[in-house]
Amino acid sequence: MRKSILFLIACALSLAAQSAEVIVRPSQPLGSILPMNGVNNGPVVARKSQTRGNEDAFAQARIPYVRTHDAAFSEAYGLNHIVDITSIFPDFSKDPSKAENYDFQLTDLYLKSIIDCGSEVYFRLGQKIEHYVKKYGIMPPKDYKKWAVICEHIIRHYNEGWADGHRWNIRYWEIWNEADLDIKQWNTNPRTWGGTEEEFFKFYTVAAKHLKKQFPHLRIGGPALAGNREWGDRFLAHMRQENVPMDFFSWHIYTYDPNKIAEKARAIKAIMQKNGFGQIESILNEWNYIRDWSNDFLYSVNVMHNAKGAAFNAATMTLCQQERVDMLNYYDARPETPFNGLWDIYDLRPTRAYYPFYVWGQLAEMKQHVASSISEGDKDLYCTAALSEDGHTMRLMLTRYHDNDNISTAKAVKVRLESGKMGRVTAHFVDDYYFFTQVPLAVTADGLVEVKMKPNSVVYLEAAI
Repeated sequence: MRKSILFLIACALSLAAQSAEVIVRPSQPLGSILPMNGVNNGPVVARKSQTRGNEDAFAQARIPYVRTHDAAFSEAYGLNHIVDITSIFPDFSKDPSKAENYDFQLTDLYLKSIIDCGSEVYFRLGQKIEHYVKKYGIMPPKDYKKWAVICEHIIRHYNEGWADGHRWNIRYWEIWNEADLDIKQWNTNPRTWGGTEEEFFKFYTVAAKHLKKQFPHLRIGGPALAGNREWGDRFLAHMRQENVPMDFFSWHIYTYDPNKIAEKARAIKAIMQKNGFGQIESILNEWNYIRDWSNDFLYSVNVMHNAKGAAFNAATMTLCQQERVDMLNYYDARPETPFNGLWDIYDLRPTRAYYPFYVWGQLAEMKQHVASSISEGDKDLYCTAALSEDGHTMRLMLTRYHDNDNISTAKAVKVRLESGKMGRVTAHFVDDYYFFTQVPLAVTADGLVEVKMKPNSVVYLEAAI
């Protein structure tokens, strides 16, 4: 008898542990929905009958900003003939004031494909990463000022029509990428910056001052920090000492835990404030799921494409929204890289991991982020709620994520409003079974809905209120 009672108690505790409650508070606005669904690299345009494109799905996700780093690896975009400074201005000995010394044609087409999808270009001024033994573009320019003048003319081509150019009002211009990545091996086998830390600080100082003087209305920043926080602290201290203008500070992180990304966001903000740059934008423009760079790398690549990757993406967006990171750019939407978790490599159909980006676009349309809370102890749940301007429609992205693959029990999550009742509700599920599938949910008599969430899943709810 005693064993039976203990068994029943254990079952009750198990069921209690697998239930949760989410309360949405439309009366508590938290500001705007931030651009958390930005990416690195743009759509693939089907230019021939034998090729496929993904521009329709790209546009439907309402990607706000597309960073152009590493685009020159992609045959679909134009390989070594696009974006990088050495591609656009291939002979550094030439006169940067003459249009004939620039090669804009393929970069023009690539950027146009981004703009045609409704996204803004976030232009990385610099070079792609170089993993090979011989280095081609990552060495410090022979003349820092001349390099800055070349960048000035690239900006004029895209924003002011110079050299048969365009007036695309590209606002974000980032100087270089991950100069701290191999700072201890800068003279043996660097991948992103083949010079010393001091040389990079001087180079950045010259470039930023020149470009901000020429274009005071544009957002000039960097340095796309690979992850060395102490290096970033020294960089910001130097920028402050030299009165270098900065409109944003950009940084990167790869991890398996979204909470580590939130912790990094707070740490980055702390060094920005410490060095007098607390008021500028903090931009995380490379991130993705990585459990381990060696033993578990292939596992990590598989996760990027599946339901667990979708849940990781959604949880990261939610936490960065809460931390008020100003922008995210997922790495990578480029088709030929294993880090591309958004598209099927063969036919460019969206994967499960694409749908948090689509859902975030739906949340952003609502404009207003509102408060929500999750029952205490449910550390694997994440929620972002948004309210329409007229106050009659609520959209919500609910995520269940954890890195433990041995958890298999579904969790019953009750979603309700702090006051009032929900009307008609539509729900779309992403998990190991559902592929952004609409699933009917009924609103109970007391005005709530119950969502059965499998481990590593994302649910998009839209409700009339």
